[in-house]
Order: sequence, then C-alpha cells, then structure tokens
Amino acid sequence: MNRINTSLILALMLVCLSCNKEDVPAPDNPQGYNMLLMGHSYFKPYAERLKEVSIDAGFINHNQTFVFSSGGSGFPISLWNDTGAKNQLIKETLDAGNVDVFGMVADSRQIAGQSFEGIRNWIAYALQNNPEITIFLSISSPNQPDNWEQTAQQSGFTTVQESFAAHTNQNVHIALIDSLRTVFPSTNIFSIPTGKASIALWQMHKDSLLLDNIEYMGLFETSLFTDTHGHQGEITASTGALMWLKGIYKVDLTTNDFDTGFNTDLHTVAEDAMNSHDPNYNK
Repeated sequence: MNRINTSLILALMLVCLSCNKEDVPAPDNPQGYNMLLMGHSYFKPYAERLKEVSIDAGFINHNQTFVFSSGGSGFPISLWNDTGAKNQLIKETLDAGNVDVFGMVADSRQIAGQSFEGIRNWIAYALQNNPEITIFLSISSPNQPDNWEQTAQQSGFTTVQESFAAHTNQNVHIALIDSLRTVFPSTNIFSIPTGKASIALWQMHKDSLLLDNIEYMGLFETSLFTDTHGHQGEITASTGALMWLKGIYKVDLTTNDFDTGFNTDLHTVAEDAMNSHDPNYNK
C-alpha cells in the first residue's frame, strides 16, 4: 500500500510541476536580443540603462549598439541625412544582418512629412539584411515641465496626462505607426510611452507621494529634472528603463527584483504606465 501511495504522490507531483511550467509564459527570447538604438538626450538615459536591467532579468546575451546625437540631430530623419560616422555606424550595424530589435525616437514633428520619411527610410534599410527585425518608437515626454500644465490647458485638456495621451494617439500612433504598418505590413512596429515616466513622477512629486528626498530640479542623482528643458534625473531614467524592459521583453515588473536604489516603488510606476498603454501598439 505504501509503495502504491508513494508512486501516486510522485505522479501527482510531476503533473503539478508540468502544469506550473505551462502556466508561466516563457519570454520571447530568453537569451536576449541583439539591439540597435539611436536617439537624442530624451532617449539616452533609458538606452544606457537597458542592458543592465535586461541582464539582471535573466536575458544574459542581451547586446546593444547605441548611437547618440543631441537635440534635433538625434531624430531619425537627421541621422538618415547625416554624412558622418553616426550614419555609417548605424548602417554598418544593420548591414551585419543580425539585429533583432531597432529602437528610435518617435519624431512626431509634422515638417513636410520628414518625420515619417526618416523612420520609413530606416525601416526599409534595416529590412534588407534583417527581414525579421522588430521596430519600436520611444515617445518622449514634452519639454519645459514648468509649462506643462499651461500648455495642456491652452490645448484644451484638463490635465497633462490627457494632453500626453492625445499626443501619443494622434501624433505617434495614427500619424506614424499606422502609416508605417501600412507600408510594412509584415513588420512588428510598436511604441513605448516613455514620457509617462517623467509625467507620473512629476505628479507624485506634486502630490508628495515620492518616498525619496527628490528635488524638482537639480542634480541628476537627486532630482526629477536636471534643467528647465526637462532632461531626466536618475529616478526618471530608472523608471523609464523598467518600462523598456517590459515593452521589449514583456517582463512582469510586479515580480522583477531589480534594485533601482530608490525607496519609491518604481516598478509599480513603470508597470502602471505600460498597462495603461494602448495594447494595439504593444510589441
């Protein structure tokens, strides 16, 4: 009888273990992606931290090439028209033919169609040697945070959050991604609303909900913003990097244990920001 009961228990344990494995979704690529990233200073803090959070999450072979260019020179159309080393490095990386994910700035300026043209040109170039490549556009926060509320109200919105949501939908999703998906119907093109990191922490700072001693403006390590333009402090950069981790690798941030170095629960801030994103524009 004991032998039968032992066999039965072992069989049930194996069934339960098998069920648990099936219930846990496997990551798209547990080995990590080979990535190409290019953008300006509102893109840079997240690109610089992505490798650390990705490897910490178990994507040990995550690899990335990052091409930085400040200000407007970091937009896709500017890098496409660049005649120097930055354009050459991007093309050489794509020519190698092993890029899994290509991330760039969601340049939503409506300048004679140049914004769309720049992104379209880069995708077309990338597909030549990387036919299975995935594209993502990072949506930056608006600049000049001192004027966020006034600008939102002047545009007919009650809150900064509503204004950013409208910008994301109209200027990025409809004007850019929908059009790009029409041109490249077989390519996965998605967005990450990275600017929500700045806006969410800005609101928490206003409401005295941050659990860290964070200044509104000042040093990178201890402030929301480092200047009046709205460049990100470390707390914002860390939150945005977690958003990229979820957006690119689909990591559940509620179970991720990366140490951000802050008392404020940045994982929840990032998770909420991504969960409120339009699922039609997720990876």
